[in-house]
Amino acid sequence: MTESRLQRSILIVDDEWDSNIVRSVRKRLDDEGWRTRVVVPFDFIVSGDDFEAEALYAIEEERPDGVVLDVRFGEHGADRFKGLSILQKIVEQHPQLPVLMFTQYVQGPDRETAVRGTLKWDAQVDFIDKLASPEEVVMRLRRLMGTTPDTIRLGSKISIDTANEVVYVHDSGTPTPISELHGLRFDILQELASTWYRSPGELVPFAKLMRYTEGEDPRASIRVRIREIKVAVGKAMGVRFGAGDLIINIRDRGYRLVPPE
Repeated sequence: MTESRLQRSILIVDDEWDSNIVRSVRKRLDDEGWRTRVVVPFDFIVSGDDFEAEALYAIEEERPDGVVLDVRFGEHGADRFKGLSILQKIVEQHPQLPVLMFTQYVQGPDRETAVRGTLKWDAQVDFIDKLASPEEVVMRLRRLMGTTPDTIRLGSKISIDTANEVVYVHDSGTPTPISELHGLRFDILQELASTWYRSPGELVPFAKLMRYTEGEDPRASIRVRIREIKVAVGKAMGVRFGAGDLIINIRDRGYRLVPPE
């Protein structure tokens, strides 16, 4: 893992910072190489205002790449939607900072209040149920932030070094580069892998892949390159990929990456 990847960080602002939910999300982020910091006010008895002050200070000091922010802070009526007040301050001061909101108001009568609070801001803000799985939380962060790591792992046997443009197969823990995957072949695989990383199952349309084509028939060129990628990876792994393996053609729409198990 490269130094630039380790420098990326997520700030978590939640009055239940020591709950199983927050600990599970932190572990998942840590496993993927993110550095996490949880805002914890110093006083024993705190209010939503204390969390707001600490969160804004932490953002100024640490410049995180993203924020996970709870909507509700405590049981006091004034703190019921305190997270939205904190969000407004973040957006005003750091309009490009992605913020994923933890909320228990995904459904029910208070949902409109929670969502309406962000409609006035043109910002990178998304809401997720606080009971969602850590995997879902991290996936939504990926999509919201639009970032990919320096190394993308595709299952247990393939990795893509995006910084050095090398694809590896891991056999018995030893990475072996696939020399055939360079140039346009690497670019296409990286595009597919980056999309999968940010949003597993998402399709990459033909229009997005056409910039990696040559000749008068772009779709035919893409088809040839995809076949070459599957043959090269399959050869390195000692398997033969069929039409429904690794990279799948979605008729008249584009391609979808499916990492091998």
